[in-house]
Amino acid sequence: MSRNRPLRRFILQLLTVLPILFAGTLYLTACDRGKPWQLTDINGLMPTLHFKFTNDEGKPVRASNYHGKIALLYFGYTHCPDICPMTLGKLSLALKQLGPEMNDVRVLFVSVDPKRDTVPVLHRYVKYFGPEFVGLRGDNDMLRELTKRYRVTYSYGKPDAKGDYEVTHSSAVFVFGPEGKPRLMIRHNDQQAKITHDLRRLIGETIGKSSS
Repeated sequence: MSRNRPLRRFILQLLTVLPILFAGTLYLTACDRGKPWQLTDINGLMPTLHFKFTNDEGKPVRASNYHGKIALLYFGYTHCPDICPMTLGKLSLALKQLGPEMNDVRVLFVSVDPKRDTVPVLHRYVKYFGPEFVGLRGDNDMLRELTKRYRVTYSYGKPDAKGDYEVTHSSAVFVFGPEGKPRLMIRHNDQQAKITHDLRRLIGETIGKSSS
């Protein structure tokens, strides 16, 4: 429990600071239709969403379980000291700016450290960020298969005297439409307002619930 307290404090501080760092939200208007996306367009450039994993409630799930939603796929690990909580915190704020439309989005957090990221650990971690966040884990073979599919890299550092180690991993977030087709990629330096804008636009164009 004591090892979780610094993480909890860090995430709470992060969620307090991020609104200042990523302030502002752009709203979808009719003239946005046909304009370039503010995020990176990967439509047709990557495979459809496909996997078989265990979620953070210990239940087997497939990619098809999230069809009908906008799915954000991100690879990380719960012991990550900076980029993972920063990225998930930014996504959490972007979703909150969507209002009721946030229910049309799921953030799928795939652990690249299944040895330490057990189901209970993964569950506690993702729930810090909101109910729209889902933790996913599998064995090493399943993980290698999925990371190869989306050209994601990861590697393990040398354990220290306590057995702790860092995992180097790709930081991109892949956005899939409600049918599992790749649509957008979120880079680590993309602002929260751009994420909110493009998610709202994608929901409006594919699910048809945009308030605009």
